[in-house]
Amino acid sequence: MVNRHTALKIRKVHRYLGLFLGIQFLMWTISGMYFSWTNIDDIHGDQFRNMDYVPKAFDNLISPSLIKSNEDIREIEIRDINNEPYYWINNEQLYNARTGEAKKTISEEEALYIAKNQMKENLKVSNIQKINEVGDHHEYREKLLPAYVISYDTDEALKAYVSVTDAKFQTVRHRAWRWFDFLWMTHTMDYEGRDNFNTIVLRVFSLLGLITVLSGFLLWYTSSPTIRKINKRTKK
Repeated sequence: MVNRHTALKIRKVHRYLGLFLGIQFLMWTISGMYFSWTNIDDIHGDQFRNMDYVPKAFDNLISPSLIKSNEDIREIEIRDINNEPYYWINNEQLYNARTGEAKKTISEEEALYIAKNQMKENLKVSNIQKINEVGDHHEYREKLLPAYVISYDTDEALKAYVSVTDAKFQTVRHRAWRWFDFLWMTHTMDYEGRDNFNTIVLRVFSLLGLITVLSGFLLWYTSSPTIRKINKRTKK
């Protein structure tokens, strides 16, 4: 059995570790509860999307081999831009699939058309603007830029993003997603990219958390009347 002086030291270490880690423990608990009580499809914004959308079929398209490109075709996708078919080739350039003409960017009108196909019909657009760059913590981080951000008149501060260069509907963002993103950041403790589970901060706090739990068990052992009685009996 440890002496009283050692027991007091263990108690002190446990107490101060608890104070230091308490806020992070609370955030881990709150974020974990939020994740377990929310539907990930709702976080993705599926309730605002036209999930029954079927891409339009086109005919009278020219052969991709007829398109004048500086590189051989490695990848190709088709895009519907204002009821006009376009090839997106090699993840670099749009070409009209009927004329072969290159298209550098899409207009606001074309972005609204693309978003209208992807979003539910009852949503009213309140604003559209073009963004060329975003910060590390922006809700549209790590996606293609420039892009059009289309805001809708809803209580959820709903926004849709369409990339300018490839005319692709990128993502939906809304209030519940932003809460999820913030809590996920506090959960992973990756305050830059959100998804790195190997940060030094997370490793340190995880190790200190383990020490806190172990010191709690040790504190119980050193202060438990039952353990004292058992130790006394074994010494006789």
